[in-house]
Amino acid sequence: MTGLEQVQALLAAGKQPPIGETLGFALVEAAKGHAVFEGTPDRRAYNPLGTIHGGYAATLLDSACGIATHTSLAAGQSYTTLELKTAYHRTMTADTGPVRAVGTVVSIGRRVAFAEAKLTDAQGRLLASATSTLLVISQ
Repeated sequence: MTGLEQVQALLAAGKQPPIGETLGFALVEAAKGHAVFEGTPDRRAYNPLGTIHGGYAATLLDSACGIATHTSLAAGQSYTTLELKTAYHRTMTADTGPVRAVGTVVSIGRRVAFAEAKLTDAQGRLLASATSTLLVISQ
């Protein structure tokens, strides 16, 4: 199956990536070169400063970039993240409410893909953004 077919089968079966269970987020939409994750951060993701740890945002952004890339793969290909650069624009707390990470493939070649993602709150305010470089692996 192509990457898109794999992701569509996952969604059709009502399954989610296990990391989403741990951090309370879910893949809600996927199309070729596009993926959307949604979640609601809570106190379980707090850092010692009393705000949502940056790793929560980075994980959603990495997931969105990764699955957007996965949907662009041919049968027999896989990928791994080589680099994720994350920028934090606003602090998140348990009061932030639902957040949405939208990932898009910028370009994909035989060996490397480039993707970007934005994390926003329910009012559309930018919370964090990321760019990702991914290695495309042919099996």
